[in-house]
Amino acid sequence: MKKDLGFLIDMDGVIYRGGELIPGAKEFIQKLLREDYPFLFLTNNSQRNCRDVVAKLSRMGIKVAEKHIFTCAIATARYLASQKPGGTAYVIGEGGLLTALHQNGYSIVDDEPDYVVIGEGRTIMLESVDKAINMVMNGSKLIATNLDAYCPSSNNSIRSGCGAFVSMIEMATGKKAFSAGKPSPVMMRIAKSELGTRSAQTIMIGDTMETDILGGVQMGFKTVLTLTGSTRREEIENFAYSPDHVILSIKDLLDTDRFEQIMDQELVPVN
Repeated sequence: MKKDLGFLIDMDGVIYRGGELIPGAKEFIQKLLREDYPFLFLTNNSQRNCRDVVAKLSRMGIKVAEKHIFTCAIATARYLASQKPGGTAYVIGEGGLLTALHQNGYSIVDDEPDYVVIGEGRTIMLESVDKAINMVMNGSKLIATNLDAYCPSSNNSIRSGCGAFVSMIEMATGKKAFSAGKPSPVMMRIAKSELGTRSAQTIMIGDTMETDILGGVQMGFKTVLTLTGSTRREEIENFAYSPDHVILSIKDLLDTDRFEQIMDQELVPVN
């Protein structure tokens, strides 16, 4: 086995679906821990901080540490800190985003911010959106933690995602948001750096062609699409890019032959 390999693993649709653990997910993560493969859970959900995500996974039977969690909120905060250290932000979002910004030296303000930062929120008020619109019109830069139009919810339903709220502000201001979340190279590059792997030794496992697989393809990662989430097999041909491997579920990777086949596929190294 190649121990210099590392894994970036999407969560909803790969590890769990709604509140239900996908069969084989717990055993696969145990395998990575047991065999000392570096990995990160990569999520476009900015609501929860790392500790909350660890607690959710623990309730499902998956025991990992905060170091295994990497969210679009963290990617966004690190990006902003690199662009304007010690800056200010007006935030529409929840605890995970606020925590990440504070940890990266940002102050949360209600007037004349450097950036207007939009994340997921279950109680977003139109008044907050109107305030954000006026700030952007007055020169604040518009940032989205991700551009997902919707998020999976319980009972096979969906709810409005960050991208839906961002689009209102874009339409009203005529200004486009910059997003650091998947499939942005910003998030993918920082996550790879956290793993300490080269691009060709980084494996992206996800269920969504437009984010997980596109982000991996653009970075030169190996990509594995699982069919337990938002993408059906017949939809793959609709895209101009394709995953390196397609699996029915994460459980397939418990098969030693299948795991080694994916791990041993040679790609042209990309730094």
